[in-house]
Amino acid sequence: MTKKTSIHTQSLKIPKPILLASKFISLISSKLTILFAAKLFTTPIKHTIPKREFEMDQISDQKKLQIPVINKTVVVYQYGQSDKKILLVHGWSGRGTQLVKIADALVKSGYSTVSFDAPAHGKSPGNQSIMTEFIASILEIDKQYGPFESAIGHSLGGMSVLNAIKKGLKLNTAVIIGSGDVVQDIIEDFIAKLELKPSFATTLRLHFEKKYGEKMNDYSAYQAAKEITMPVLVIHDKDDPEVPVKAGQNIYDHLKNGELLLTEGLGHRKILGDSEVVKRTVQFVTKN
Repeated sequence: MTKKTSIHTQSLKIPKPILLASKFISLISSKLTILFAAKLFTTPIKHTIPKREFEMDQISDQKKLQIPVINKTVVVYQYGQSDKKILLVHGWSGRGTQLVKIADALVKSGYSTVSFDAPAHGKSPGNQSIMTEFIASILEIDKQYGPFESAIGHSLGGMSVLNAIKKGLKLNTAVIIGSGDVVQDIIEDFIAKLELKPSFATTLRLHFEKKYGEKMNDYSAYQAAKEITMPVLVIHDKDDPEVPVKAGQNIYDHLKNGELLLTEGLGHRKILGDSEVVKRTVQFVTKN
């Protein structure tokens, strides 16, 4: 177990103007409130690439790839020269270079990595996306760049990796870090952050189910975990303010062949650069 108590782990807050707008709209119309919330829920924030990711961004081979199932384009990053390939999947509002510390360690260990900017993320075009598009991107990238020895996913990327395995992605192992779990819990947390009435969470879920024609709970990570037999390492921080540790523990509880690493004081994003987390991730991938 790693322990870092000095790292700030405050949850990201929704800007006040958006909170005021959501409250105002909720006083006018419930239908408009749901449409407003749905748009916010599916609109990622594109962050500037930090300096620590510059080298990976500059030296990786980058290509645009069309994802026919969703008719969208993603930017794919190939990093390293080995035929032993690992797929890296970022989380919501992330980018293909976000798991750079893990990528560097894998390359040093004789692997290469393939990552991507999910639809509407990073350099990929568009403004809106949802988990099903992450999953579709993973499956198409596997067709074009695979096979992969393992996949490592962070946050929504972890949920997407598990769901992609459920839909046929073949791997030897998988590692999920700070992964969300129950879709309804995620929606309820989002509605709470918008400072709307809890009842809007159910209405928002029903809105998505009607729009996409699927039950949202079918994409909950623990549901996918039930069907996975390969070794899966679950890493989660006890102090994660974005995704509670109970999510990681519940996923682990439903895995047939899982390992669990709990850290302290790393939060939701700093965990990706922690030396012990990187070490354990690489060890898990290589030993299996």
